[in-house]
Amino acid sequence: MLPPVVVGVDGSAESLAAAQWAAREAVRRERPLRLVHAWPWHPSRDGKEIDNAAQRHLAGRVLREAEDRVCAAYPGVHVSGEQADGPAIAALLKAADEADLLVLGSRGLSGFTGFLVASVALGVVAGASRPVVLVRGGEEASDEHLPADDGTASTSTGYRDVVLGVDVGEPCDEVIEFAFEAARLRNARLRAVHAWHPPGPLGLGAGDIALVDDPRRPDEWLGFLKAVLQVWRDKYPEVEVLETVAQDKPTNVLVRAATGASLLVVGHRLAERPIGPRTGPTTHAAIHHVDCPVAVVPHA
Repeated sequence: MLPPVVVGVDGSAESLAAAQWAAREAVRRERPLRLVHAWPWHPSRDGKEIDNAAQRHLAGRVLREAEDRVCAAYPGVHVSGEQADGPAIAALLKAADEADLLVLGSRGLSGFTGFLVASVALGVVAGASRPVVLVRGGEEASDEHLPADDGTASTSTGYRDVVLGVDVGEPCDEVIEFAFEAARLRNARLRAVHAWHPPGPLGLGAGDIALVDDPRRPDEWLGFLKAVLQVWRDKYPEVEVLETVAQDKPTNVLVRAATGASLLVVGHRLAERPIGPRTGPTTHAAIHHVDCPVAVVPHA
């Protein structure tokens, strides 16, 4: 059986929006959908079975509500539910290991204040070995699509751009491939963006590969980006690609580029850290301030 699209549900409006997004993604990927209830619960310390039964009943009700909503909106999706015992982060990470991708809801406010990402979501993103998509509360199917000719919301128009953040100095195949595949599944344009900075006052330093000649520098960075993506253009000839470079901080470039997008794809380097798994500053900022779904793809 193909690995499923897995979504964590806890009964909140945010997780229900994530479940709906996950169902649409399961349709696009032709995968089953698995709902996982990983809201932390603990067996009664004094051993009262009635308390334990109440907790399991609540978990079952959360799963049934999410399943009913998904099945009503997307009757063709094969849906299953699972109660995951134990700490939420550990349970979701275990579910992610068996998934094509994991989807989580985030408490979204506005484009100015961004995501209020709970410690559970951040912990899962930091430690997951499979891609994790964060979906803000209130996300609708029409948000993925371009507006109709009269400006109204629509689900029958084409998809908005998929945006990919690329570090041309250290490009990652897993991240790039995820973005191209996401664009292919949506028949959407892929907009690849790279943020560059000028060399220091003493000229080119370690890791600097741009020309010293200021007027030519943006064109060279654009050439680097096009070269990085050429092999993927050849592999996905049906995907329209727009490369963009900008002289700015990566977080600023990503937030601007993701405005009005259907999906933002960023990478997360899996590395052992003395204080445990963490997201890098660019990924961390993106998942806090971007208001479209954000796919965080782990890589070595």
